[in-house]
Order: sequence, then C-alpha cells, then structure tokens
Amino acid sequence: MKQLIQNMRDGKTEVVDAPVPSPKPGYVLVKTAASLVSVGTERSVVEFAQKSLIGKAQSRPDLVGQVLDKAKREGIVPTLEAAFNRLDQPMPLGYSMSGTIVEIGEGVGDFQIGQRVVCAGGNARHAEYVSVEKNLVASLSDSVDLDSGAFSTLGAIAMHGFRLAFPQVGETVVVVGLGLLGLVTVAVAKAAGCRVIGIDLDPRRVKLAKELGAESASREEAEESVMAFTQNKGADIILVCAATSSNDPVELAGTVARDRGRVVALGVVGMDLPHALFFKKELDFKVSRSYGPGRYDPVYEDGGIDYPISYVRWTAGRNLEGFANLLGEGLDITPLITHRFPIEDAVQAYQMITQETEEIYLGVLLTYPEQGSDDLKNLKTVQVSERKAEKTINLGVFGAGLYASAVMLPSLKADNAINLVGIATASGATAQQAASRFGFAYASTDNEKILEDKEINTIGILTRHHLHAQQTLGGLRAGKHVFVEKPLTIKEEDLDEIKKEINKPGAPILMVGFNRRFAPLAIKMKAFLDLRKEPVVASYRVNAGYLPLTHWHHDIEQGGGRILSEGCHFIDYLTWLIGEVPSSVTAEGMSDQGKYYEDNIVITLSYPDGSVGTVSYMANGDKSFSKERVEAFSGGRIAVLDNYRSLELIKDGRRKVHKSRLKMDKGHKAEWQVLAEAIKAGGPPPIPYDEIIGVHRATFAAVRALRTGKKQSI
Repeated sequence: MKQLIQNMRDGKTEVVDAPVPSPKPGYVLVKTAASLVSVGTERSVVEFAQKSLIGKAQSRPDLVGQVLDKAKREGIVPTLEAAFNRLDQPMPLGYSMSGTIVEIGEGVGDFQIGQRVVCAGGNARHAEYVSVEKNLVASLSDSVDLDSGAFSTLGAIAMHGFRLAFPQVGETVVVVGLGLLGLVTVAVAKAAGCRVIGIDLDPRRVKLAKELGAESASREEAEESVMAFTQNKGADIILVCAATSSNDPVELAGTVARDRGRVVALGVVGMDLPHALFFKKELDFKVSRSYGPGRYDPVYEDGGIDYPISYVRWTAGRNLEGFANLLGEGLDITPLITHRFPIEDAVQAYQMITQETEEIYLGVLLTYPEQGSDDLKNLKTVQVSERKAEKTINLGVFGAGLYASAVMLPSLKADNAINLVGIATASGATAQQAASRFGFAYASTDNEKILEDKEINTIGILTRHHLHAQQTLGGLRAGKHVFVEKPLTIKEEDLDEIKKEINKPGAPILMVGFNRRFAPLAIKMKAFLDLRKEPVVASYRVNAGYLPLTHWHHDIEQGGGRILSEGCHFIDYLTWLIGEVPSSVTAEGMSDQGKYYEDNIVITLSYPDGSVGTVSYMANGDKSFSKERVEAFSGGRIAVLDNYRSLELIKDGRRKVHKSRLKMDKGHKAEWQVLAEAIKAGGPPPIPYDEIIGVHRATFAAVRALRTGKKQSI
C-alpha cells in the first residue's frame, strides 16, 4: 500500500510502499477513501524536519540538554547513535480520514465489515489502509460524501472547544482566526443555533466565513464590528482558533468579550493574558485539549476502555461521532475543500503548504483508489531487497520499536554471521523503514509469514513484554531458534510451559536477552572473582530514573511493572557473577506516594553457597548521574564496575583500572555472536536454562516479597 512518511533527520517527505497493517485487539482496519492534510500542525512538523541539525537544536534547547546529560553518562558515540536513531524513525503523517472497514480485530463488537466510518488520532494516517483504535472510530451516514467525512477529526476538535464554553442557543460567538479549524468551528457554532462572527487578517478567509453563514470582519474592523453585532454588549463566547505566537488574539478576545464572557483557546497562540482586562470583566478562560476527554489517555485510546456516558457525555470518540452526525443532517463543509491530490502525489501537497504562495489553500485532501485487493494477507508483506545467501543465523524479527532500532537492529546489521530475512511489526510504515534501513529482504505486518518462512531458522522477539511468552512458544514450536528480549514472560505460569518446550529432545535453542553478562568489562569482572575461595557479597545499584505512571512499563498487562520488565536484568547479572541460582528473596520498597509504582525497591538475594546479592532499584534519583554500578567483595578481592565504562579490580593493595572512554558496551553485539556459535555447534544454549528459569522465578518472587513483606523461597 502507499503511505506518506516524514524523515525527521533529512527532512524528506515521501510516499513509500508499506505492508498493510494488521488490526490489534480493539482495533479496526479501514480502507481509506480520503484523508485531510492539516495545513497547520503537519506543516510545522515538516518545517521542523527540514531544518538543519543546528536549526533543530536551536528550536528544541530542552532536547539538547537531555543529549548532553546522556553523553556525560554513556559516552559520545552511543549518545549520537541514539539521537540519530530517533531522527531516523519514520513519522507517518496524518490524523483525520474516512473510509470503509475491511477487517476487525478481537474485542470489537460495535462495527462491521463494509461499514463507512471516520477515524481520528495518531493511527488515522495518510495511507491506503489504517488500523485505528475503536474509540476513535465513528460511523458515517451513507448520505455523506467521504471527502466531507475526512474533516471529522477537525470537527471533533471544534466541537470540544465549543462545548467547553457551555454555549446556549442564541448566544453570540466570535471565532478569532479563520484557518481551517476556525472555519469548521464557525460551521459548528452556526449549526448549534448561535449567532456567529468570524475575525481574520486574510480577506479571502473572511469571505469564506460569510459563505458558511456567519458575519465576518477583518482584524482592523473587529472591535467595531463585534460591538455593532452585539448592540455594544460584547460577545458571550470567544473561540480563539488562530495559530500564532502573537498575544494579539487573546487581547482581542478580552476586548470584545462581554462582562463575565467565556474565552476558549483552541489554537496554539500566545497566552500572556492581559490581566487588567480579564480581571475587570471577570472573564472565564480555558484551553481546549484536542478532541476531548480520552485524548492522550492510553487506557482510552489504546486499551479501548471508554468513559461511562453517564459521567462523561462527550468523549473524544463521541465528539467525532457528533460531528459525523452533523454532516449526516446536512452540515455542508464542501466550500472548505480547495485541493485534492491522489496519494501518489502527496509530496506535491506538502510542497504547496510549506512554500510561499499566493494561492489560497485550506481543505487539502489526499484521495485513494476506490478498488483495493481482496487478498489482504498478501498485501501485508512487501519485498524490499533481494534475499541474501544463507548464513549461520537466517533471522526473522518481531518488533522494531525505539529500543530495537537504536540498539539491537544495528548490532544485527553489522554481524557477518546473520542474514536478515524478514521483519514484522504492527505498523506497516515501521516495518518498511526498518527493512530498508537495516537490510531485511522483506517487511511484513503478519507474524505468521515469519514463522512459515522455511528459510528462517531463528526468530528475534523485540516486541512489548506481554507478547514475549506466546511468541517464544510459537517460534519454538515452528522449529526455530528463539532470541527473546527480557523478560521471557510477565506471567509466572508461562514458565512451566516454556520449560516443557525447551526440554524436549532436539528442541531449538532459546536465549533471553540478558546482554550484560556478555559485556567485555563484565567478563573481566567475573574472571577476577572466579578465583575467589569464599562467598561473595555483591550489590547492583540502578539509578533507573522516573517513568510516568502512564508509561506502558507500569501497565501490569503490557509491561508487567518495572521490576519484572527491567529488574530481571540485574538479578541475572548477580546470578551469573556468583554462579548459582538464588534460593530465597526478600524485598522492601519506599512508599509510592502516588508518584511511583513499585520502582524504589531493595531486593536481597540469598544463594546456596552463602553469597548475598542486593539490587537497589531507584526511580527517585537524577538522570545526570550514572545509571548502573556493581560492587563485589570476596576473599580480599574487590571489583567495581561503573556504568559499563570503567572497571576497578583491587587485590593485595594493588588497583587495576580498565576503561571504555568513547562507548559503553553492555554486550548487545556479543550476545548474538555467542548465539550464532551455539547454533553452529548445535548447542548448548549460551545461557543455561536453569539460570533463565531461576532468574525469572526469583524476579517474580521479588515482586511477591515486596507486596507481602515476607521472605520468598524459590
């Protein structure tokens, strides 16, 4: 399928051939008829992308500060690699479209195949097919043309801003700024039975507002026109839809508002409120948040959980539905359509809106072929390059998120023992970009394509945590070696099933991404301590940093919580360093205080040989400080590993220091090398299975110990 993407690094806007996405549970797959170009929001994204690196830095000094802090902690090379990786991520453009449902994900009972719909949000992209969460999809009447339906997201934004002013029939509404959002807001206010006057600098837009049935005036005539329109009372409601850093729109709003009037900012404007004016009139001022309640709430948008209508009447989705209903009842916005471009020519549309031109443009639509293929399965895979010769590892990968693209996939690309065959992600654009960038032969949104590919002998699982166990079992049962990022699972009951599978005669190799045990400095540390003659006391301090409670790592169903999702790394390291699986675990944590969730914790591990290990995992520190530090003491030996950049080995009063100045090496490349060697040799697994299972059981035990306050045996 054709899809429009923006490269944030080089500023290139292009239409690519991407695989059709597969709808996740709670999502629907829609064949697009028309999508609306946001000449404000999307233009700003494209203009930012087209800036030089210096220009980008100047416009985002906050991000520059983060980069400098990261460079101090981790070194210049990995920091630059991470920054460029961020910029290399494809940014699909678009957020408002209409079309027809062609496939329905699990748990969606409100829609049916063949239904005409409008869609909003981050997945309603400029693409021939889109997979959209059900709460941001609304039915569209057969009487409404699909071109008009493509405006529905903008209509939902207008309706939410309008509702925040608590309008009443017959009130006077002033709309300041008659861009596309402003003109749609005019149409909504008129449909609601309000008297409307539009204000803008551009006489052409003033004229369009009149065509929509509103009174209108230029900025120069605004005060006089509003006062004349309201018999010198002032307007009841002022909706600021302008897009400017200037403070003039809110100053104008204060000037033309009646005493105790209501002002709502829908656009991105200067908001240095003139205190004296707003104070004197006791004006009510609000900032509108996009489409309404639910927007930016991952539980609503991605989780598919709606707000009860008895408590929240107008959610983002219901505002979308409301505007679609207005279109069905005769609201005509076709005068706002100024341009149509077929998806193949989408780049021309963006060239038009980012260049100085005398041509007026407002409603810019991208259109799509009416007929699509009935064979959606084949459309979910696209060939990107020629297949290479077979190597030790012929790899298929699930997932290409930020971590995968920044760390894992570059390591795989550089490994001569690995043949990159296919990569599958839920997003077609992400799969296509990863395949092109890292050298996979094909990109897909169908995991079964990877499992059924007879050339592939190894699966790399780089997806979100809740998918790991079942994808691991799927790979093993397909007869393929499996590399899975930690954790192996976020449900302890999965361990028995996985254990049964890997212990079958002739079973493929399973490896979990416990990379730290393969880091060069870590190996030196272990070799030093292996010469000990008594137990070890070791501590692993982790300055993890704060994660908002909305982050998916905190989601018990998706991420499992930070101890399961990341803590297993440090339990594994101590287990490997000591050479035994823990026998018992205790844990204590700081009060979460409504800010944290089980991510300020000290875990104590007891080992059969008498060794003791502690993991101090903290989210309440400062990210400018090093993230990880390991200290180990045993029989007159001390080893200190700091952030995988320096290692101190101390014995008999002598100190030896090993340093990595430019680059932190946590063993990501080495872990794949040892896996390739194991596959070539026919085993054994690089990490003993009793350690993989034991570490995960110890991690689950740590969570139980924290919650119960009781020591847990493993």
